[in-house]
Amino acid sequence: MNPDKPASSVDADSQQWLARFLDAIWLEDGLSRQTIAAYQLDLQQLMVWLASQGLGLRQADASQLGTYLGERLQHSKASSVRRALSSIKRCYQYLLRESAVLQDPSVALEMKAAPRPLPSTLSEAEVVALLQAPDVATPLGLRDRAMLETLYATGLRVTELTELTLAQTELTAGFVRLFGKGNKERLVPLGDVALDWLQRYLRQARAELLQGRQSEALFVTRRGEAMTRQMFWQLIKRYLLVGGVVAAGSSRTISPHTLRHAFATHLLNHGADLRVVQLLLGHADISTTQIYTHVARARLKALHSEHHPRG
Repeated sequence: MNPDKPASSVDADSQQWLARFLDAIWLEDGLSRQTIAAYQLDLQQLMVWLASQGLGLRQADASQLGTYLGERLQHSKASSVRRALSSIKRCYQYLLRESAVLQDPSVALEMKAAPRPLPSTLSEAEVVALLQAPDVATPLGLRDRAMLETLYATGLRVTELTELTLAQTELTAGFVRLFGKGNKERLVPLGDVALDWLQRYLRQARAELLQGRQSEALFVTRRGEAMTRQMFWQLIKRYLLVGGVVAAGSSRTISPHTLRHAFATHLLNHGADLRVVQLLLGHADISTTQIYTHVARARLKALHSEHHPRG
């Protein structure tokens, strides 16, 4: 395969059908320019290769497409080839629909899905150490403790946490109200511990931080502004060190999502139903939530091995 071969070698018929396909998916799906550009790049690379074989887009068969993808795998990441296959399949589905081909040559082509990496998480003891790291004798420390407790109790995304408003927080009922894609509402319970810390923060710290200023944000800074995702992540990293969860210079990878992962894993470890965890996390697809069952199983196996006399 020669990726440097000029696109001008591609026949006009293939170029025209590519342009029609790109117009169609833009009109039908309202895809972003970046997504359209990705489709275009994938298909142009295929058409250049087909041209080197004396073929056009509409003359390719399953064997030739398989050969092309096999050659791509020798020079590209599997994820890139998987995306190219998706683009190719979508294009040939369109060509078949428009009667530009008699059959779809890509229909039997498959690539095994890459295993999804297990999310990094914290043990229950590590979570306790992290939660106890802020100095709650100060307004900032009390705010941070309330944020950490809320994050762990609800499994919110960090952005969802930092963008919470007073109106979204139903302290009497004990839950927060969130709105996801399509303005879909999701109610997440706070739990008694997080609720207690939130109430303490609202009574003792928030007004002092605002100094008479007004804000709709639940969690505010000394400047009276809403806490940002980036700022809160810096705080988490500091408290991981303070709590002894991570040593200075450690190569351990912990992301802003770590407490969300811990929330899901610990719920499953304690017997929660996967569908309930899906609802709490706001996952549209159960397959997204299933990744946590692997983490939970690994944890349970480790506990069994450590404590069972025949582990």
